[in-house]
Amino acid sequence: MHMADALLSPAVGGTMLAASAAAISFCSKKVSAEMDSRKIPLMGVLGAFIFAAQMINFTIPVTGSSGHLGGGLILAILLGPYASFLTIASVLVIQAFFFADGGLLALGCNIFNLGFFPAFVAYPLIYKTIVGGTPSRTRITVASVLAAVIGLQLGSFAVVVETVASGISSLPFLTFAAIMQPIHLAIGIVEGLVTASVISFVFNAKPEILRNAIPASPTGHRPFRTTMLAFLAAAIITGGIISWFASKNPDGLEWAIIKVTGQSEMKGSEQRVHAALASFQDKVAFLPDYSFRKPQEKSDQKMREATRLGTSVAGLVGGTLTLGLSLGIGFLLKRRNRIA
Repeated sequence: MHMADALLSPAVGGTMLAASAAAISFCSKKVSAEMDSRKIPLMGVLGAFIFAAQMINFTIPVTGSSGHLGGGLILAILLGPYASFLTIASVLVIQAFFFADGGLLALGCNIFNLGFFPAFVAYPLIYKTIVGGTPSRTRITVASVLAAVIGLQLGSFAVVVETVASGISSLPFLTFAAIMQPIHLAIGIVEGLVTASVISFVFNAKPEILRNAIPASPTGHRPFRTTMLAFLAAAIITGGIISWFASKNPDGLEWAIIKVTGQSEMKGSEQRVHAALASFQDKVAFLPDYSFRKPQEKSDQKMREATRLGTSVAGLVGGTLTLGLSLGIGFLLKRRNRIA
């Protein structure tokens, strides 16, 4: 659901950049005031895990489309809404600048759509309400699926509104929405089941991590470090190996655009700001589309090998960069709180 710049006008893109920047500032103040030593490494490893998980596109049967984990709900449940918003913003910044995944003008939209709705709507109003103070595997599963579906429905609808409000594409509101919402319903169900599995693992391994969502969570017997290493290992394996087998089908947003327009890509805007941002992104994105830049005159076999190697490198480098950025934000906010 990463938006491209071609969908957005500078006015809408700039407004959403400002809105996301304001939300980041607000969340930074809240996290700084409540930061504890365990949340910092948790932000880092979960950021790396979500970066790797977003590389895995899974096929949506029958449709010819694919989807990938958003991860905002997992982060909100494990970190609380404020730290989760900062962490998903870190993931999306790394993706946009270094992997050309999502446009730079669209970065504010992507942060808001993938971060705000899971953290500040789906998590507190749906997930926490259903799980309550007596969690069980059934409650966690039902809450995760419903919260993921609602969060993704709101996010995908926001994409439609932002695109149509921009007025630079030929995508009609009703047709675009009628295609976007059902395909993201299917993606949301898968995300909800994955979220339930991750939260159930944490609940069994180190339940006190869930005290943001479940205040009465007991203290687990496994060391905190073990859970952190499990997420780090999952990030390495997912980004470095499992990413090879990601679906090549267009994701939900790309698929919806194809269904509406018959084209695989929107025609780029001629506005200067779009061209300038595209040129800048092309220069700084050293692993565009999570792979090496396309080599010239190589055999199909060598091309496949280069693609797999590039994907692994992208997964490991991206996870490391996200880990570093999330940790850096955590330490900076903790230091600011001490100074204050």
